[in-house]
Amino acid sequence: MAKKVKDPNKVSRTRQILQSYQMTKKSDPKIGLILLGVFLLAAAGGWAAIYLLLGSDGYLFPTIFAILVGTLAVLIIFGRRAQAAALASIEGQPGAAAAALGMLRRGWKTDPAIGFTKQQDVVHRLVGPPGIVLIGEGNPNRLKPLLLAERRKHERVVAETPIHEVYVGDGPGEVPLRKLVRYVSKLGRNLKPAQMTDVLARLKALDANRSNVPLPKGPVPTSMKGARGNMRGR
Repeated sequence: MAKKVKDPNKVSRTRQILQSYQMTKKSDPKIGLILLGVFLLAAAGGWAAIYLLLGSDGYLFPTIFAILVGTLAVLIIFGRRAQAAALASIEGQPGAAAAALGMLRRGWKTDPAIGFTKQQDVVHRLVGPPGIVLIGEGNPNRLKPLLLAERRKHERVVAETPIHEVYVGDGPGEVPLRKLVRYVSKLGRNLKPAQMTDVLARLKALDANRSNVPLPKGPVPTSMKGARGNMRGR
């Protein structure tokens, strides 16, 4: 029987968590103490709840339940803090919004840098349940005509599909990077899977006429993948 060869490029789940923890600790030095406190509080609450339900019949089941509850609470809190740390580490860099959108669950299609300026202002496109979301990051004054031009291009091929515009930033009317995923997830559900397939096919024809210029390079950390997995609980 042939021996299965391990892919040297595949990062183990344990290593992903370790990388995410190390990255989170840089911006959140007390993460270890926080997670320990979360585990103890959640475990104590779980143990007390089961013990009160079962009475004095034993300590084994309450203890096992307490460990499970404590571990689950740690994973949830760590996932949220790891995500926040990952986004903080790339905020303000070209392509940061595209990296953040990679944290969305299945059912979304992200196309980075479909429009851009020489000053590295970029427009990303997100297709999902809300329809088409055009996401701009950079200088708002330069992004407005860029987003308007992209909207007109898209309206010509998918006129019946809702098109949303989002500016990423901390100014008035802008969405902070750390809130971007949550914001687009709440834009509504206007497209069914079959409709989304049709929209993507039309957009493919639109993109075929674009110049093949890569996304402006920026030091986007690879550990975003680990943070995304932790957020999803996988």
